[in-house]
Amino acid sequence: MAVCSGAAGLAPAERAELLAVLSEDADETIRERAGNALLSQSVDAFAAALAGDAPAAQLVRYCGGNLLDKPAIAAALVKNPRCPVQFLTSATKALPTSIVQELIQDLDRLSTNRALVGALVSSPSLTAEQRQQLEELLADKAETEAAFVQAVSDIDTTSEQRATLLQRLAGMRVVERVQLALKGNREERMALIRDPCKVVQRAVLQSSRLTDREVETFASMASLTDDVLRIIANNRKFRRNYSVVMNLINNPKTPTDITLHMLPSITATDLKKLTANRNVSETLRAAAARLQVQRTQVRE
Repeated sequence: MAVCSGAAGLAPAERAELLAVLSEDADETIRERAGNALLSQSVDAFAAALAGDAPAAQLVRYCGGNLLDKPAIAAALVKNPRCPVQFLTSATKALPTSIVQELIQDLDRLSTNRALVGALVSSPSLTAEQRQQLEELLADKAETEAAFVQAVSDIDTTSEQRATLLQRLAGMRVVERVQLALKGNREERMALIRDPCKVVQRAVLQSSRLTDREVETFASMASLTDDVLRIIANNRKFRRNYSVVMNLINNPKTPTDITLHMLPSITATDLKKLTANRNVSETLRAAAARLQVQRTQVRE
């Protein structure tokens, strides 16, 4: 009764959660009083309670049944790994674009939660690229060995290990390959960075086990797609590595708008070498030559 009246001296989030629990109490009087008190609680209090380590099931049910139209509540529910499936679709429709983007970046969770992927597909704030990634996860298709033959053959390991890896990849569904890209070893990442599915390629670049040397190698690979090279170039952490920057600039597959943007960051020695590099576009070589002249004039 003290909780219902506000006399218990609880923090707003604690009181909101306890009121939700009491709204399902066996005693009718307590249920009624708790239900009435819940109506006066702020959205922020409910959102804070949902963001706790283990919000009460009664709180989740109350918010899912009554407050899903509130973006803060929808976001807190969807971020909770224990959010019941029946609330996911309605919650994702109320999410702000920033939260949708945050969820789509979490490939570890998406690849193990098909219900969340299905709910996010209906979000009106998706970009075409994001929708494609989600659809790839939902398609859940396995590829044939032919899709990985070239990628595996280029890996520096024994022929027996390459054959074993090829057989494993050919039998995996998309979500399984995403998990392998996130948690596998170097050889597996080297193969999966050239996976037919873009979502798998992205998972490789999100792996916590990815090393600087691997990123340097990826940046130099002309066999990668423009999309992969663009993701590497747009990642601030990767760009702090000068070798990655130079490998991207010297890679003929890197989009010209990316290489032109990075051009001012390279040294005079590398700039001079670039003007003579016939493997890159004429546009980039000409820009490098202009920048070289400008730097010379400034020094003079």
